[in-house]
Amino acid sequence: MLPISEGPIVMKKKLSSLIIIFTLLSGSVLAEQLEVSAMFGQMYSSDLTAASGSNIDVDSASNIAIGIAWQESVNGQGQILLNRVNHNFSNENNVNNSLNIVYAHFNGVALFRQQNYVTTMSLGVGGAYVDAKAGNKELYPSVSIAFGTRYELSNNIAMVTELRAYATLIDKDDAIFCQQESCSANFDNSLWMDSSITVGIAIKY
Repeated sequence: MLPISEGPIVMKKKLSSLIIIFTLLSGSVLAEQLEVSAMFGQMYSSDLTAASGSNIDVDSASNIAIGIAWQESVNGQGQILLNRVNHNFSNENNVNNSLNIVYAHFNGVALFRQQNYVTTMSLGVGGAYVDAKAGNKELYPSVSIAFGTRYELSNNIAMVTELRAYATLIDKDDAIFCQQESCSANFDNSLWMDSSITVGIAIKY
């Protein structure tokens, strides 16, 4: 007897099973490559200018960063990094003010391995969401560069350190520090600089 060909329903069931298996396998592989990092440290910024033209010192401030990375190759990662800082300053009338910035960057990370010790170099591009307490909110384009180290405590956990510099392109004529006709400060030029020193932990899933 000739073999009976499989009907379309059976073929669809087999195809659906293969798709489910492939999805589960792909998901497990991707999950193993995902890495979540949490870091905290200190961030140092540019200064501001008062309405009279005098210089306004901006305090260094604590920052916190959260990153999600995936393995692109043995020596390379892609990463989405969020970094938040709240700078304080006093204007020429000694009125306290603050500048809250959230950096959201997509980074390419190069890994230079020496057994459990890894040196990293990163280039990033994204945006800076700037929120002046006594003023307005703006979103500006920004880039970053970073150098860091990793010490792998196990296959899934690493201690990380990083020195990162941000450069944000701004419009210094934006009245971000102004309310009505009064301005507490102004940007000194069209490039806002922030640099951070952070330490933290990275966990692979």
